[in-house]
Amino acid sequence: MESRPVARTFRGLQAVLLVARGRSVSEVARVTDLKPWAIYAWVRRYLSEHRPEALADRPRSGRPRVVPGITDARIVRQFRRDPLRLGYNTTGWTVALLAAHLSRTHNGRITPDTLRRRMRALGLRWKRPRYVYADKDTPGPEKRGSSAGSSGYRATPSC
Repeated sequence: MESRPVARTFRGLQAVLLVARGRSVSEVARVTDLKPWAIYAWVRRYLSEHRPEALADRPRSGRPRVVPGITDARIVRQFRRDPLRLGYNTTGWTVALLAAHLSRTHNGRITPDTLRRRMRALGLRWKRPRYVYADKDTPGPEKRGSSAGSSGYRATPSC
């Protein structure tokens, strides 16, 4: 059993015990760091069966992945490849392009939102391409297109 459900069950048991000992729901919420509505739900669940096991998390169905073939390892592998070598007319991936590529190669559909969420969970990030020059312009009269005499600069004699 994972630690998160165990900790959640413990907090529920603790909340029910504190309420049973006469503490107010607002006080129990402060102590357990639970919301008052959650405390009421825990107490209701316990009172329905009068057994601590009633507070344990029940199995949840959840939504199954649409394309189980698009694993985290495959996302990372495709992300590291050069899209230009795969026949795309670009040197870097966009989320939409990578989602379309994964959908095409794994016979299913992954949306850009889902791919973005999974990539964030994997720690995959990249910067958008830069559309401006990276070098700074040289300041001075050359940039303004005027001579040094008219720009306010004075030549100082070196002695």
